[in-house]
Amino acid sequence: MGWRTNARNLNLNRDYAKLDTPELRHLIRAINLWKPDLYFDVHVTDGEDYQYDNTYGVNLTYGDSPNISNWMESRFRPRINAALKAKGHKGGPLTFSVDKMDFNKGIVGWSPSPRFSNGYGDIRQLPTVLIENHSLKPYKQRVLGTYILIEESLKLLEKEGQELIAAKEKDQTNRPKEMVIAWETNKDSPDSMDFAGIEFTKQKDQITGLDFIQWTGKPKTYKDLPIFVMNKPKQTVEIPKSYWIPPQYKDVIERIKIHGLKMKIHPNKITIKASRLKADKFDLKPEPFEGRQMVSSTFLVEEDVYELPKNSVEISTDQNLGRLAVSLLDPRAPDSFFAWGFFNQIFQRTEYIESYVLIPMAKKLFASNKNLKTEFDNLKNTDEKFAKDQQAQMQWIYRHSNYYDKEHLVYPILMSY
Repeated sequence: MGWRTNARNLNLNRDYAKLDTPELRHLIRAINLWKPDLYFDVHVTDGEDYQYDNTYGVNLTYGDSPNISNWMESRFRPRINAALKAKGHKGGPLTFSVDKMDFNKGIVGWSPSPRFSNGYGDIRQLPTVLIENHSLKPYKQRVLGTYILIEESLKLLEKEGQELIAAKEKDQTNRPKEMVIAWETNKDSPDSMDFAGIEFTKQKDQITGLDFIQWTGKPKTYKDLPIFVMNKPKQTVEIPKSYWIPPQYKDVIERIKIHGLKMKIHPNKITIKASRLKADKFDLKPEPFEGRQMVSSTFLVEEDVYELPKNSVEISTDQNLGRLAVSLLDPRAPDSFFAWGFFNQIFQRTEYIESYVLIPMAKKLFASNKNLKTEFDNLKNTDEKFAKDQQAQMQWIYRHSNYYDKEHLVYPILMSY
């Protein structure tokens, strides 16, 4: 299978959205410059064995490039599979088992997020083919199969490429009002197929005592093997007219430029009516992933009039890459800059207050707001832990004062509708 990371131990096929690596930054610049009609990402996989020596995935039928997907499924896949078969190869779908210890349970129809090449291609309406050769197949067989796949693709584009270009333009000019930013597996209504697999047996290693799967190499057809497709919307958001980024977030702004998104810089202060999101229940992952501490959160929505500093950046979603903007800038999206930890500073507080300042302030605060005093007393009476923790009580009072950090937990990118 090979080693999949670069010299900094970062996996290039997890970097299409966040662009931490120079390799992917240059690749995305090349995509924007060349504007390819079809993009290939060639990989080697392992895992379950099967008869297919070329498995590959294309843009999702239910995703953000439905016209591209329709062409890929109706024109590309039949033509490619026929060409592979004519030369002694076998093309099949990307294969990920439901249970690694029991292939009979079925496979998952994967919906990649934009950290991956095919998820990124779908979100920006770039016809994309993710090829996975299997590490258990002979090297020569894998190379020749991939050669045939790419060669036949070029022949197909020569004859019918204009249809793919038209499908791409149709997807790019579509301006939906809502967008699914996360998918989950539909466990209730699986698809099925007769899968050209390989027989396996379950074994227990006598030395380690570990259970493992032994692939026998014998062909086996899994009749009506269930396919649990990740086509159930997990989260849908309304697409705003614009995102507004304060100028201090230069790293995010630079990566948005590399992605090819159009932006407008406002040279003067600007006041806008917008929504901002405040993190409510958040989860900072304890282990780093791809060099970053990822985070997920639910949010409270606050609508108001906000003043933005000069040189703030506006990203309109009324552009061909508008849905890419949503996937990068809506913090609820799984591969947003927020999710990758670009804004983790909002979870920390660097300022504090001394008790000799807080106590006189608390007296004035409670004197002017009787309801707040009642809320404070009720919390002490009903929460035993809070009642015993004077530091928590001080923080509660501080948090309800006018001096508390107003940017704490606030996602700084605004959305105007």
